Amino acid sequence: MATAVRHVIVPAMTTDHLTSDRPVQPSRHGQHTGRVRHAASKVPEVTVYFWIIKVLTTGMGETASDWLAHVLGPVPAVGVGGVAFVAALVVQFAVRRYVAWIYWTAIVVVSVFGTMAADVLHVGLGVPYLISTPFFMVALAAVFVLWYRSEGTLSIHSIHTRRREAFYWAAVLATFALGTAAGDLTATIGLGYLGSAVVYAAAIAVPAVAHRWSGLNAVAAFWSAYVITRPLGASVADWMAMGHDRGGLALGLGPVTLSWTVAILGFVGYLALSRTDVGEAAV
Repeated sequence: MATAVRHVIVPAMTTDHLTSDRPVQPSRHGQHTGRVRHAASKVPEVTVYFWIIKVLTTGMGETASDWLAHVLGPVPAVGVGGVAFVAALVVQFAVRRYVAWIYWTAIVVVSVFGTMAADVLHVGLGVPYLISTPFFMVALAAVFVLWYRSEGTLSIHSIHTRRREAFYWAAVLATFALGTAAGDLTATIGLGYLGSAVVYAAAIAVPAVAHRWSGLNAVAAFWSAYVITRPLGASVADWMAMGHDRGGLALGLGPVTLSWTVAILGFVGYLALSRTDVGEAAV
């Protein structure tokens, strides 16, 4: 099953031959083997499990952020989220290669903190979603421009240095903030949470289809889908948690956060044991 799952999500979006910075190494007989020797990757291989956990972390981050703000108050919640954010990234940067539970803990914390960043602009400073959404789009574009100018690639298969890892996590944080603002924007302009979830579920298929049949670059397809996972997961989680008066199922922020956390732990536990998402590191 592990072998079959590795390339479920658009085969070319998970292959390494589309990366411009990984030269082919000659074999001992002078022939090119197609295998590349490089430092161990700090990010997982893109498998179906990657996308499932990614969507789960986006929903959990949305409801966890709101729950913390409700229990602790907005300012203490942001403080706790900021400390957890720094601590998780310190641990992630300290390890020498991808470790499932460390990486996905960092993603969860970035999800919570990214939600808080978007909410601070809207709730704390009164910035409308029509402004905060393009603001975070510009922020993400700036990260990508700086990353590409510095490294010559935006491929996640190239995360082998501290500098590239720093760019990667800056992009991840920006995608979470952007996705939060975009999801809240569509939910408040008439679509509601369920309607938004349906729209983003359809939208996330567009990069995959465009890559497979229209020649969209694999890196662009990946990051496009990555951004959309945030409003998709957040819209579903909000729909489950919010009250009937807001078009939700009224399950509550706490129960939804807990249930999605349990699901994340289950999938990450499986990956930690099976190592299905560990590429050919140092090969």
